[in-house]
Amino acid sequence: MTTTLYGIPNCDTVKKARTWLQDHGIDFTFHDFKKQGLTPELVKAWLQDLDWTTLVNRKGTTWRNLPDERKAAIVDADSAMALMLENPSVIKRPVVQGAGLVTVGFSPAAFEEKFGAAP
Repeated sequence: MTTTLYGIPNCDTVKKARTWLQDHGIDFTFHDFKKQGLTPELVKAWLQDLDWTTLVNRKGTTWRNLPDERKAAIVDADSAMALMLENPSVIKRPVVQGAGLVTVGFSPAAFEEKFGAAP
């Protein structure tokens, strides 16, 4: 399975993850979900492996700028999926799909565990 890194190019965490993958010789495809979009099928697939509370970044600027009523309406996977499709910037980044797993965020230790790569 091909590894795909989903995110936005100017996100510092996405930049770190891309650099790590490149430095460790791991082939991947970058998908800019702001420019290339997301499909309901893709987000639904992520939600099979991850809880919606993991995918929705409730600490980010995008979430904080939502009206309180909109935040209060995000109560389950379906409402979270609608929000993520409407506003991909609310997704915690990066989402990495490949090697049989879907993960969110970046840390060198987690990537070493996921990809089994050493520097």
